[in-house]
Amino acid sequence: MTNRPSRFLVLGMVVGACASTTARNLETGVAKALVSTDQENQIGLQLKNELDTKEGVAYLSDGQTVSYVRAVANKVIAVGKKDRPEVQWQVFVIDDRKTVNAFATPGGYLYVYRGLLEMAQNEAELAAVMAHETGHVVARHAARNLVTAYGLDAVTALAAGNNPGLLAKITTGVAGKGVMLAHSRADETEADELGARYTAAAGYDPQAFITFFQRLQKSEGASPKLLSYLSDHPATGDRIDHLGAFIASEHLAGSNLGASEYGLMKTRLLTLPTAAPAKAQSGTPAGAPPPAAPPPAAPPPR
Repeated sequence: MTNRPSRFLVLGMVVGACASTTARNLETGVAKALVSTDQENQIGLQLKNELDTKEGVAYLSDGQTVSYVRAVANKVIAVGKKDRPEVQWQVFVIDDRKTVNAFATPGGYLYVYRGLLEMAQNEAELAAVMAHETGHVVARHAARNLVTAYGLDAVTALAAGNNPGLLAKITTGVAGKGVMLAHSRADETEADELGARYTAAAGYDPQAFITFFQRLQKSEGASPKLLSYLSDHPATGDRIDHLGAFIASEHLAGSNLGASEYGLMKTRLLTLPTAAPAKAQSGTPAGAPPPAAPPPAAPPPR
């Protein structure tokens, strides 16, 4: 006999507590109750290893550029940590200049493509994108999407390392628009609002996310294959209007654009060759400089 509540009892408690809330909030409650932080960490690590070994993802190896990106991301992550202090955040730069994208997976794994770094015009725009992805992790969107799509038993088995078939299924195309990253409009709105808060709290101008979206929209016709960030995060006029109204109503403001610093980084980045595929970056915490040589595989976050 054990005193640990069964999965069904926990689910019943969540359902009872959330009976009067929206379906989205109910799903979030279920994910929070049944997908623990440790399980999210395990899923994030497994996805990272799968991307490295099976998908052949190549990571930017230039230490100076990677350290700069992590330092910028760490400023907004530091604000997000106040909402989820238990998450062990990590940031990776994918060395693909043809893809303008960024995404987050459970456990605080944030990925940004080189193509997005080359498209952005200042530090505030990069910070805003990373703040938005941080918002997805804080709100447990990916974990909830997994529960909704595959069920509690499958996700629990995945976290325990007992569902390799599901892991492969999720990872295939994960950097595109797979089930885990196919966020609803409500999810995107929540991540926009959290991202705007985090961006401003870090001292950056929160309007930078709007200017970034507007530039992508203008460029979409000329380079449709490059702008995958728009397919993952549809920048509709209504969404941009909502974000602008939210920033105004919450009196969010910041003065830092970081244009000159970003310009120096971007000048260096544009001179770097594209790395060969399948050379993985280490699991270095956000903001920490990358090692000179790839270390052994990182142990699971605890």
